[in-house]
Amino acid sequence: MAKKSVASLQKGEGKGHTKVIKMVKSEKTGSYSFREEIVPNEKTKEFFNK
Repeated sequence: MAKKSVASLQKGEGKGHTKVIKMVKSEKTGSYSFREEIVPNEKTKEFFNK
């Protein structure tokens, strides 16, 4: 599946999007997990401020 999403991002329409990865700490266990999303370039700061 990863190959399919990467291939669609390499087309002209995908240049307006960014794959962002954020490390999130669980309040219950204290462990960290990673949250990945593909967002428009204008919304990257908004994603990290959540």
